[in-house]
Amino acid sequence: MDLTSRQQEIKDRFMAERGEWSDAWEAVLQIDPDFVSASLDMLQVPYTKNHLSAKFKELCYLSWNAAATHGNLNGARTHMRRALALGATPHEIVEVLQLASTLGIHTMNIGVPLLVEVLEERGRTGPAPLTAAQEELKRQFTETRGYWHDFWNEMLELDPEMFAAYTEFSSVPWRTGVLTPAEKELIYISYDIAATHLYVPGTKLHIRNALNHGATVEQVIEVMEISSVLGLDAMASGIPILLEELRAAGRPLDADA
Repeated sequence: MDLTSRQQEIKDRFMAERGEWSDAWEAVLQIDPDFVSASLDMLQVPYTKNHLSAKFKELCYLSWNAAATHGNLNGARTHMRRALALGATPHEIVEVLQLASTLGIHTMNIGVPLLVEVLEERGRTGPAPLTAAQEELKRQFTETRGYWHDFWNEMLELDPEMFAAYTEFSSVPWRTGVLTPAEKELIYISYDIAATHLYVPGTKLHIRNALNHGATVEQVIEVMEISSVLGLDAMASGIPILLEELRAAGRPLDADA
């Protein structure tokens, strides 16, 4: 289908600003060019500010695409490729994936307090004093991760074995990684705040940690802007299916057909 002058203008601007185009965007452009233009405007917001480097933006995209709560392999591949092209090292890529891998512990962060609430309903009168071994685990975690939060207290009390394993697991990138502490915390924010997770306690914690490590308010906002476009995956997933179904039915891509 021939494009109108406005459609061509939007396509040219999209390709100039994003450096990419796809059959999916072509289809949406033909049906609803206003949506393509509005999507481009939203995608480009963090690129008009640039409080984060282009490479780090791609690492943030990689984080929430690869995270277990989203698992968009095509998106992860795209942003990994872009990050590498912008100078990211394999070590940096692996570290981002290590940080995103800690997401699973939120099962304990949410589940153990709920267990405690039920136990309190059944007569639990308060936490038991920490043993010397538990106090040492708390010290190790605080020293390596640089913080302590009350949501760890009940897990440390009721499941010190899991807490010890998680302390070792989550501390690896803090000992061997190449991202700065502030960058690590920004990566945590990128997937905690994503619409597929929205883990409020972790987001607030990592905002606090990021600012304590020298991140700026503008950088935190920019990470959130990057995570906010996750909703466009509805188009990335749905439009190729629409095109396949139209071809199978022998129908044209025509909004009025």
